[in-house]
Amino acid sequence: MQIQQRYYTPEEYLAQEEVAEFRSEYRDGEIVTMAGGSIAHNQIAGNIYAFLKFGLRRTDFKPYIGDLRLWIPQYRQYTYPDVFLIHGQPVFQEQRTDTVLNPCLIVEVLSKSTKDYDRTDKFRYYRSIPELQEYILINQYEIGIEQYAKTEETSWLFRAYESDTEKIVFASINIEIAIADIYENVSFNLGNL
Repeated sequence: MQIQQRYYTPEEYLAQEEVAEFRSEYRDGEIVTMAGGSIAHNQIAGNIYAFLKFGLRRTDFKPYIGDLRLWIPQYRQYTYPDVFLIHGQPVFQEQRTDTVLNPCLIVEVLSKSTKDYDRTDKFRYYRSIPELQEYILINQYEIGIEQYAKTEETSWLFRAYESDTEKIVFASINIEIAIADIYENVSFNLGNL
């Protein structure tokens, strides 16, 4: 016996999000409830946001965290990246002020339930954003960062970091941060279920 899944239009999804208690992502007709975050997830995202906010003061780059939605029209996806940067002014979807189209850098903190999706399909969707120059994936369970920097129209350079003594240079903005600073105040044996 097959259970027929309900198809939602983008407009139905947005109407539901306006009154929803919890955020959901939209995946080409399907509404997917987002998992709750952990202490480590929150701390890592906050560390990245704070670093970018401070490091990019008085520039044309602005960081955003968590609650601002991203629309990916080519794949009909609404997502909530953990942290992202916009160069210049945000380009909003139609008349909305809560949904943007033009990040140049996206950071996702990996969870057990989303890590495979973040590395595969979600990255494919993100690559369709013309402004996107860099994608960073951060493991919240142990030290591990994956960096993808766009080098040409369809080429991406991959680099992995697995030591808190290393530094990562965000290629899209040429700013360096110590891996230890990304993981500041993160305890790998607390709240990482």
